[in-house]
Amino acid sequence: MPERVTEGGGAAARRPGTRLAGFGLLAAALVALPHFLSFSQKEIAVFLVINVLLVVSYRLLTLTGEWSLGHVVIMGVGGYASAIFSKALGVPVPLAMLAGAITAAAVAFVLAFPLFRMKGFYFLIGSFAAGEVIRLLWKRFRIPFGGPKGLKLIPSVPDLELGPITIDFFEPVSYYYLCLIVVSISVFILYRIERSRIGLTFHAIHWQDHLAESVGVSTWRYRTLAFVIASFFAGLSGALLAHYIGTVNPNRFDVGEMVFVLIWAIVGGTATIYGPVLGVVVLTIINEVVLRQLGFDQMRPLFYGAILIASILFLPQGLESLVGKARDAWARRGE
Repeated sequence: MPERVTEGGGAAARRPGTRLAGFGLLAAALVALPHFLSFSQKEIAVFLVINVLLVVSYRLLTLTGEWSLGHVVIMGVGGYASAIFSKALGVPVPLAMLAGAITAAAVAFVLAFPLFRMKGFYFLIGSFAAGEVIRLLWKRFRIPFGGPKGLKLIPSVPDLELGPITIDFFEPVSYYYLCLIVVSISVFILYRIERSRIGLTFHAIHWQDHLAESVGVSTWRYRTLAFVIASFFAGLSGALLAHYIGTVNPNRFDVGEMVFVLIWAIVGGTATIYGPVLGVVVLTIINEVVLRQLGFDQMRPLFYGAILIASILFLPQGLESLVGKARDAWARRGE
């Protein structure tokens, strides 16, 4: 018995080192990734990293038990605001990105007043209606939103000079690394928020909102806080997208795009922070490597729908449950 305790303690002691090594390998793989891709695949990698931030921020909102159909529109708010700040007002692009994210958070705060009078299905429909109102405003007003065609010629991130080296962020590899840094920091912040007392309160509101209210927790305030934080990072992802592709338009942020975000989250799972990341990575690989290569890219909604149904039927806890099963199997193997 004492030997088993010692072995268990040794295993427990090795876990932080093993986890650190795993993160190191992942970081090395992400850094090396673009050098093994074609030009078009490098651009896909940029969009993938941006979508990771979008879906992880969306998960923060779901921690309180609310699912929104307007998160992609909030992403668009960040993109539009950053474009207007940089193009019309001459704000430096990095500051414009931050201002765009703050604008998205401010819009979410305003929307929280009517939306959080509703719960569940009604909140879902209300968020969709609010998002459509915002999109109609973008289409209706040519100044400052550019009307149906949106805004074009959005300034890109300026070159960064490091001594004799000049980093051109117009190139997909350089922009990939910029997005990777920004998204990694953002995901870490979201992870720390979830692990904090605030995050635990989000979970409590999700599972026992009436009990939380009975002990003095303001569910409206915490749901609003989750909505605002999630919208800030969604807006940041929209700003990253806008300054890379150089244009934003209302059709880019419609409900069809929102459905893809929902599928990424559901297929990946929302119990852990890496669940939605698995969803967006796996489905993007299926779309770009399998469907596009076979000429079925126009059938993407059909395949996504089939994958969603199969996931609900056979893998209701998402792809993240496979990671847990694999980890448990490996632990039993080591005993």
